[in-house]
Amino acid sequence: MYQFYLADDHPLYRDALQLLLQQHWPTGQLQQAANLDELFQLLAVDAEPDLILLDVNMPGSDGLSGLTQLKQRFPYVPVAMLSAADDKHTVLQAMALGAIGFISKSADKQHLLNALTHILAGHIYLPAQSFQAQGFQAKDFHTPETSPPQRSSTTATVLSVDNLVQLTRQQRRVLAKLLEGASNKQIAETLFIAPTTVKAHVTAIFNKLGVQSRTQLLAQAAQTDTLKRLSL
Repeated sequence: MYQFYLADDHPLYRDALQLLLQQHWPTGQLQQAANLDELFQLLAVDAEPDLILLDVNMPGSDGLSGLTQLKQRFPYVPVAMLSAADDKHTVLQAMALGAIGFISKSADKQHLLNALTHILAGHIYLPAQSFQAQGFQAKDFHTPETSPPQRSSTTATVLSVDNLVQLTRQQRRVLAKLLEGASNKQIAETLFIAPTTVKAHVTAIFNKLGVQSRTQLLAQAAQTDTLKRLSL
């Protein structure tokens, strides 16, 4: 069952999108927010949605400032942008700020569903029309200073009790599956969550524990009784 958050100041658009999501994912749930403050209130209760759909321009969110604020306060939530303007520069800036998708509001029903299905499967979605005139290169992306800092793994205390308590209950469940060698897809199927959510949890786990890869994580775990320390 997918958990969606939709932040958009147009009630008719929110209702239309909710109807579409209910038709395609009947067991899913959608929480609506008319502005950025309402979205933060929802996240204060549950900061583990499968996907946040964030309007580029609405009260409290001027341009991509809303995405910046969201990623500063909740750096690991999966966010896809919604906008009537999907020029290349805006799309690339959104991706650099941490969005995992950019969906044009002018997209028809099928394109919208295809975009959401692609994102929920754990992939990045970009509007093709934004890049038809000319391609883009890695140099087009400029990682902002607001990106979550990467922490290096230098000691064998990464998987200590003190570090493990930083993880949420769901992140500890994901960590346990990682240590069993499960793939993101297998974790998603076992925990009944979206691959997008698993990917966000894995990123959060790596950052909180200060490792850069599964190999480092497993190497650290081999030196400890990590699984016994996890309170699931």
